[in-house]
Amino acid sequence: MLWCGSGSHTKKGDSFAVASMARGRADVNSRKKLVTAVLVLVIVGGFFYFYSQNSDSSSVVYGDKSLSHFGLGGDKDDGESSSTVVGGEGSVVPKSIPVCDDRLSELIPCLDRNLIYQTRLKLDLSLMEHYERHCPTPDRRYNCLIPPPPGYKVPIKWPKSRDQVWKANIPHTHLATEKSDQNWMVVKGETIVFPGGGTHFHYGAGKYIASIANMLNFPNNDINNGGRVRSVLDVGCGVASFGGYLISSNVIAMSLAPNDVHQNQIQFALERGIPAYLGVLGTQRLPYPSRSFELAHCSRCRIDWLQRDGILLLELDRLLRPGGYFAYSSPEAYAQDEEDRRIWREMSTLVERMCWKIASKKDQTVIWVKPLTNSCYLKRLPGTKPPLCRSDDDPDAVWGVKMKVCISRYSDQMHKAKGSDLAPWPARLTTPPPRLAEIHYSTEMFEKDMEVWKQRVRNYWSKLASKIKPDTIRNVMDMKANLGSFAAALKDKDVWVMNVVPENEQKTLKIIYDRGLIGTVHNWCEAFSTYPRTYDLLHAWTVFSDIIKKECSPEDLLIEMDRILRPKGFIIVHDKRSVVEYIKKYLPALHWEAVTIYDVDDDDTVIIIQKKMWLTSQSIKVSE
Repeated sequence: MLWCGSGSHTKKGDSFAVASMARGRADVNSRKKLVTAVLVLVIVGGFFYFYSQNSDSSSVVYGDKSLSHFGLGGDKDDGESSSTVVGGEGSVVPKSIPVCDDRLSELIPCLDRNLIYQTRLKLDLSLMEHYERHCPTPDRRYNCLIPPPPGYKVPIKWPKSRDQVWKANIPHTHLATEKSDQNWMVVKGETIVFPGGGTHFHYGAGKYIASIANMLNFPNNDINNGGRVRSVLDVGCGVASFGGYLISSNVIAMSLAPNDVHQNQIQFALERGIPAYLGVLGTQRLPYPSRSFELAHCSRCRIDWLQRDGILLLELDRLLRPGGYFAYSSPEAYAQDEEDRRIWREMSTLVERMCWKIASKKDQTVIWVKPLTNSCYLKRLPGTKPPLCRSDDDPDAVWGVKMKVCISRYSDQMHKAKGSDLAPWPARLTTPPPRLAEIHYSTEMFEKDMEVWKQRVRNYWSKLASKIKPDTIRNVMDMKANLGSFAAALKDKDVWVMNVVPENEQKTLKIIYDRGLIGTVHNWCEAFSTYPRTYDLLHAWTVFSDIIKKECSPEDLLIEMDRILRPKGFIIVHDKRSVVEYIKKYLPALHWEAVTIYDVDDDDTVIIIQKKMWLTSQSIKVSE
């Protein structure tokens, strides 16, 4: 009850009462405001909690100390090791994982220009450092699932995909306009068609490849030269039509291009089912071992081969086998203006000092050939540049290793053999290569490895039989390839395999290349250099156990594998039973489903998983 005084004057007690009532009103108002504020905070907090449990919108989500923000165990407390977290009783598994903003549908985390801008990395643009790998720190990772673009469809199957892809899957048509005079690609209705043209082969890659074989006097103008040319490096590959047309000749190319102003070149290549990799000749060695390729190719690849004392050409020299070729189609090889002639003179002088010789020169193309032995290098005058590399330089060390201005000499074995001493393809796939001795493997160990993986692959395919047709799988990645026997066991399938050797493992990648296969070195604590949705099958043999030992996040790897894998694609995890059981918990959150699970022995288990097709439109819609 409120009391009001009458008249113009009040007693002392009345004055106190009025003051008390005023304070009371203020206290009531303050309590109301406090209650209102608390209610607002509760509502907002509840909203964010609900959002974190249900990914009902497509928004950009940054991580916080790996995936611990979503309870995925990336941050370890009280000194708890990651090996105890995997399969541990107290581990928390989310019901769902947030979906990235639609604008991130083509995110390549370690080749993200936005990351470079945001972190203000001081990079030398003239050396192409901005096109090299720069991975985000854990607090800057997008711990969310990469959505497909609107209208995404299951890719067209190989071999039809060599010549056309769905426009909705890679909605970028600027190259069709920009390269219209070169027949790179043409937009036709819902598809993008690839006529097989290139910067210096407007009339088709097939004719151009035959002309190179003709210049080298190979029988029947066949570029594989009786199986002696198997592995090719195509630098600045465009949309990889050169590599695509080599496949019919039993030649496999590593098509290489950066994520530069001609964006999506490698994405187009992989969508077509052509082996390709995002990379650049910048400051770091390419992630391939020495003596990997019989032929390197550059068709107007716009590379300054003379820069920094020829360091980029010396990187090619490291990668080429004894007697290997470099086919160079560029104006310098034929133009008559003064600048092109100057470049040609300087390049000719440089390669002569490197002991290369012209094998053939015709019209727009010159082909150089490397020596078969070290003899030419040893006969050079003292002080000749470029020098030979130091004897303690390992030409097969590539991960995070700077390029060097020096010539990598051949091993004693190669020098004595006057070449790589490899069997022609396809015999080389199963013939123990001479470099086995360099990694301390015997012929018996090599042959046993082949037999083990033949049996494992038979088991894999029998379990997949109900889910796949002959053309279901094309792009395959073996995430821990060892000697490449998993890929060799797939030789009768119409697939190609990116063989990945972890950077801290034994240098077996040179054996993989000697077998006529391709691959790269990588660290699975980081994202892989490829676009999203580029592989049909990922094979992870003990990969999770390995990264747990390195104290990296297995949950981060699961999200990275989801990024790489195409919708409806498959994952084969072969690992410890405890690891497989832990992965099973994440299947619903990742929108994956188990195809089968079976024990290999007392401790090892295989789980085969399929990724569901899902789309985003403010919410996830799972298409069964």
